[in-house]
Amino acid sequence: MKLALSALGLAVLTGCAAVSPQQGVDRANDEAAGFTQGALNLARTQQERDDRAQKTQTLLSAPVGQKEAVQLALANSAALQALLAQGWVDAAGAAQLGRVANPVFSFERMSSGGSLDLGRALSFGLLDLLTLPARQGIATRRIEEAQLRLTGDVVDQVTAVRQAWVRAVAAQQTASYAQQVYQSAEAGAELARRMRAAGNFNRIDRAREQSFYADAATRLATARHQATASREELVRLLGLDEAQAGALRLPERLPDLPKQALEPQAVASLATRARLDIRLAQSALDSASKAQGLGVVTSFTDIELTGRRNTAFDADGTRSNARGWEIAVALPIFDWGGMQRAAMNGRTLAAANQLEATVRAAGSSLRQSYSAYRTSYDIARHYRDEVVPLRKLISDENQLRYNGMLIGVFELLADARDQVGTVLAALDAQQQFWLADAALQASVVGRPGGATVASPAAAPAESASAGH
Repeated sequence: MKLALSALGLAVLTGCAAVSPQQGVDRANDEAAGFTQGALNLARTQQERDDRAQKTQTLLSAPVGQKEAVQLALANSAALQALLAQGWVDAAGAAQLGRVANPVFSFERMSSGGSLDLGRALSFGLLDLLTLPARQGIATRRIEEAQLRLTGDVVDQVTAVRQAWVRAVAAQQTASYAQQVYQSAEAGAELARRMRAAGNFNRIDRAREQSFYADAATRLATARHQATASREELVRLLGLDEAQAGALRLPERLPDLPKQALEPQAVASLATRARLDIRLAQSALDSASKAQGLGVVTSFTDIELTGRRNTAFDADGTRSNARGWEIAVALPIFDWGGMQRAAMNGRTLAAANQLEATVRAAGSSLRQSYSAYRTSYDIARHYRDEVVPLRKLISDENQLRYNGMLIGVFELLADARDQVGTVLAALDAQQQFWLADAALQASVVGRPGGATVASPAAAPAESASAGH
C-alpha cells in the first residue's frame, strides 16, 4: 500500500509538465494572429488532410492574391506542417526534463544446497525527486521558449510567402512588358531593314534599330526566366504539387500603393511591447539561470534510495523475511563537476548578453525597417505621380508632332525606347515597396529581416537621337 501511494504521488508530480501538439499551434495563432488569421493547424488525421486538400483546391480555383497565398501555405505546405511537428517535438523534449525517472525494480533468486534466498528491491533517484520542483520550473521555461521559437518560425515562413508572391507577380508583370518592348523593337528593326534596302536609311541608324531589337530579345529571355524562377520559388513555399502548380494563377499586376504610408507613431503603436525576439531571449536567460542553480547541486553528486525485502527458506522449510533500505551516493573524487558548472555559467552569461543585445537592437531594427518601408513608398509614389506622368506627357507631345509630320516614325520609336527604363524602374519601385511592407510587418512583432532599399532598375541603353 505504501509503495502504491508513493507511485501515485510520483505520477501526480510528473503530470505537471505536459504538452500537447495543439498548445504550440494555438499559441502561434494567438501571438501571430495578423500572420495566420487563426488558420494554422497541424493535420494529424486523414480527415484533416482531406479538408486541407479541399481548401487548397478552392483557393486555386481563382487568381491567388497575397492573402490567399498565405492561406494556401497554411493549408497546403508540407514544410510548414513539418515545422509545426518539430515544434511539438521540441516542446515535448523540454517537458521531459520535468519528469521523474522511472523507478527500477530488481528481483534476485539465490539457492545453495537446500536453502533458497529471494531478494526484491525498488530503487529510484532521491536527488532526482528532491530537485523535481526546480526541474519542472526549467521545463516550463523551455516549453515557453520552444513555443515562442515556433511562433517566430511561422512568422518567418509567412513573411517569406508574402515576399515570394510579390516577386512572382512583379516578375510576371515585367515579363509581360518586356514582351511588348520586344514586339515594338522587332517592328522597328523590320521597318529599318526595308528602308535600308530601299536606300532611304543609312547603315548606322539601321544598326541602332537592330541593336535595340537584339537587346530587347535578351531582356525578354531574362525576364521570362526570372518570372519562371520567381513563380517556382512561390510554388515551393506553397507546397504545391505538379497539378496544383499548373492550376496556380496570379494577378496580372501588383496592388496599387496605399493612399497614405504608415506614420512612425502608428508603427510604434503596432509594435508590441512583448516582442517575440525579446521574449525568446528572456526565456532563454530564465531557463539558463534556473539550470545553473540546479547544476550547483547535481554537478557534485547523485543519490539513489533503494528499499529491499529479502525472503530466506532454510533446508527444513523455515521462512524468514528481512526488510531494509540503502542509500547510494556518488562520491566526487575524480570529478567535482567544475567543468559542468563552468559551462552552465558560460551559458547563463551568454544568454544574459544575448538578451541585452536583443533589447538594444530591437528599436534600431524597427527604425531600419520603417525607413526602408517609407523610402520605398516615397520612391514608388514619386514614379507614379511625377516621373511616369512626365514621360507620358513627352510621349503624347511627340505623338502630336508625328501626326503633324514634324517628326518621323523613327523619332517616335526612339521616344518609346526612352520610356522603357522609366517603366521598368517604376515597376521595380513598386515591388520594393511591397517587399518592404512585408518586412515591416514581421519587424513589428519582433522578427526583423534586415529590410533594404534597392536602387531603381537600370534603364536600358538609350538610342542616339535619330535625326535624319
